[in-house]
Amino acid sequence: MKKLLLFCLILLNFCASGQVADSYYLPQNVSYDPKIPTPQKFLGYQVGEQHVTPYEQYAYMRELARLSDRIKVEVYGKTFENRELLLLTVTSPKNHAQIEQIKAEHQKLVNPSQSGSLDIKKMPIVVWMGYSVHGNEPSGTNSNLMSAYYLAAAQGAGIDSLLNEAVILIDPCINADGGNRFATWVNINRSTTLVSDVNSREFSETWPGGRTNHYWFDLNRDWLYQQMPESKGRLVKFYDWRPNILTDHHEMGSASTFFFQPGVPSRTHPLTPKSNIELTAKIGKYHATGLDKINSAYYTQENYDDFYYGKGSTLPDVNGSIGILFEQASSRGHLQETPNGLLSFPFTIRNQFSATLSTLKAAREMRVELLEHMRNFYKETSTDAVKAYVFGGSKDAVKTWEMVNMLKRNQIDVYKLSKDENIDGTSFSKSNAFVVPMNQPQHRLIKSMFEKRTKFEDSLFYDISAWSLQYCMNTPTVEVKTNVSLGEKVTTNDFPKGKVVGTSSYAYLFEWNSYFAPRAAYELLKKGYTLKVAVEPLTAIIGGKEQKFDYGTIQIICNGNDPNALLQTLAERDGIDFYATTTGLTPAGIDLGSEKFRRLRQPRVLMLAGAGINANDAGEIWHLLDQRINIPLTFADVETVNRINLEKYTHIVMVAGNYNNLSDEKIKRFVQGGGVLVVTTDATEWAANKKIASVSIKSRPNNEGTEKRPYALQERYNGAMETAGTIFEAKIDPTHPICFGYSQDKLALFKDNNIFFEDTKNPYNTPLVFTANPLLAGYVHPKNEAMIKNSPAVITQNLGAGRVILMSENPNFRAFWYGTNKLFLNTLFFGHIIGGNRFGGEE
Repeated sequence: MKKLLLFCLILLNFCASGQVADSYYLPQNVSYDPKIPTPQKFLGYQVGEQHVTPYEQYAYMRELARLSDRIKVEVYGKTFENRELLLLTVTSPKNHAQIEQIKAEHQKLVNPSQSGSLDIKKMPIVVWMGYSVHGNEPSGTNSNLMSAYYLAAAQGAGIDSLLNEAVILIDPCINADGGNRFATWVNINRSTTLVSDVNSREFSETWPGGRTNHYWFDLNRDWLYQQMPESKGRLVKFYDWRPNILTDHHEMGSASTFFFQPGVPSRTHPLTPKSNIELTAKIGKYHATGLDKINSAYYTQENYDDFYYGKGSTLPDVNGSIGILFEQASSRGHLQETPNGLLSFPFTIRNQFSATLSTLKAAREMRVELLEHMRNFYKETSTDAVKAYVFGGSKDAVKTWEMVNMLKRNQIDVYKLSKDENIDGTSFSKSNAFVVPMNQPQHRLIKSMFEKRTKFEDSLFYDISAWSLQYCMNTPTVEVKTNVSLGEKVTTNDFPKGKVVGTSSYAYLFEWNSYFAPRAAYELLKKGYTLKVAVEPLTAIIGGKEQKFDYGTIQIICNGNDPNALLQTLAERDGIDFYATTTGLTPAGIDLGSEKFRRLRQPRVLMLAGAGINANDAGEIWHLLDQRINIPLTFADVETVNRINLEKYTHIVMVAGNYNNLSDEKIKRFVQGGGVLVVTTDATEWAANKKIASVSIKSRPNNEGTEKRPYALQERYNGAMETAGTIFEAKIDPTHPICFGYSQDKLALFKDNNIFFEDTKNPYNTPLVFTANPLLAGYVHPKNEAMIKNSPAVITQNLGAGRVILMSENPNFRAFWYGTNKLFLNTLFFGHIIGGNRFGGEE
């Protein structure tokens, strides 16, 4: 009765002020060094009383490092908003004194020729603890305040043993930009007397929310291909250390409890060894014991899976480590009413702290077993029929360059081709082709990046089901089942600079096949140069010799001034070859003065954003234009668009989202007046419903059937109908302006929706059409596959003086789908010339 009364008093005090004592979090069977300040003493408020910002947290971490010989802090990167990203190394002073030696010995676990001689019983285990990759899932990063304090201040044999036997790496705030955005929101909307009503503004952060980074990317989908600076910096440290355990602290819906892995057994990637699953389950028992002690509810082996290797809790599994996902029901603010009762922010923090402690306990007690697991993981050699992957040889050396970077960032050995080869009908030159042999420690990861899996144990996926690198990059790649002679190992991967051939005050030509050709074109347009695009091929005299140029070739009109110096800069920066010509007369094809050279206009792009719009899709466009192509992008809230003058823009872009509040008449007038409207994924449904586009979208199939089924299987049947990130093949028309820069007749498209276009019955306005057998990699329900077969993927239509371009897919997916970026960029540079040149004559 006394304990119940005490609990009620604590609860009443918390509901009024949001504050708890240190004893609410910390183990009480140890003493704490008084010279180490508690978070409350340093910050001026108790953990959980309000949300810590990255700046406050980093200041505290640095103070701990200043006062404790157990902690060292380093900066591993910076965000787009120029916030530092910190990594703490926590271990005993003795280990710190020989940390480089420990790291070097640990790295030997990856090398089968060296690992056998290691005395694992004497080696410390390496544990990586990552907090709040999603900025609005704050219990993780706030719990780290207590974790760091405990590791710095706790005294006694138990903590000494842990620090002697482990090197603990702490990433306290993975997503500093998103974390700062969210902390600011909830703190400015916090009442002194806490409000738990779910209708309170505190629980409804404004778009895009704090989940994502600066460009609205989900950083927990970027671990494998590492397109964001946060991921690139973090993975350098991950591979420097190769931790035996990596924890990934998240939050989920407020109506839930606490989840820890293993996930759904049938949804583990087949390349993950069985021993990984067994060890994860064994570690899970430690989590259960810890949560039982504080009377917290939890569950495991439900909802979440371990399939996509691009997530923080899954990439470790294919690197000899144990990745562990934690999901805590979110208070989203400080105190919230839920179906399970009042959920307080301190309660969520305590559960995450408990999971930290149980992980460390498991790591110490299972140390030898986990070290042995990593050694055995890398001792296993590949038994796959594929001996190597050979890639390269496309006209776009930039994408091949980035493909090599992606592999090397994952510690995969890449070699140059030793001689010219013709493999299965594909020719490769040793000057621009590469080999990735399977006979290397990372063979499982290599397999996962190149495989074209279409058979699965389960039909439900928490994330995508395919991510084949060769399709992402649209780079010719073959599987080789015999040994390939390796050339020089790639140690440095220099950017493939272009060149300027000749000088001229008449004109220069460059082809549209380079990834950065749009960047160069925009730069030239911005500087006032007149550019025209060839809608038919030509042959020009270059350096006294005939040279063929394809559809989409760009002509720079010099008007008597030679831009050679500028072109030299662009050639080196963008990997483009520029060719001088001194005459407009060509030996074959169109002449340079032909009307079939259509004038380009500098794109002025408006993207619709704000509440109801898919922030990930919008962010991918913002990042592409801002970071890669250097095009300024205006993005405005949907309701704002109804009030602004659209005449200043050449293009309006609409991604997936809710456009119920958008004036369709205003958008229609914009297009009819000569603008270009680009709509992707389910925004195409809005355009079709509002009669802005004469497009029919197929009714989505269902999986209901007429036979009776158990109620418990409803979710499984319905989930099987989702197209969860699958790769399909489309036929392309390289003569169509949307496809300029592509020389092949087929292209891999990534699809993560159930939008299917009906045929337009127009033979000229569908530049991309899915093939009769479109599945390349990933899962698709047979009913959906039937809908995709032979259906248009891109449709272009005229409306008045303007154009409407509809794409059923997102061509900019997660920034790593380089192969279709050009389709989107072509809508900006060439959309206006489809079906005629709206911008003819002088401007």
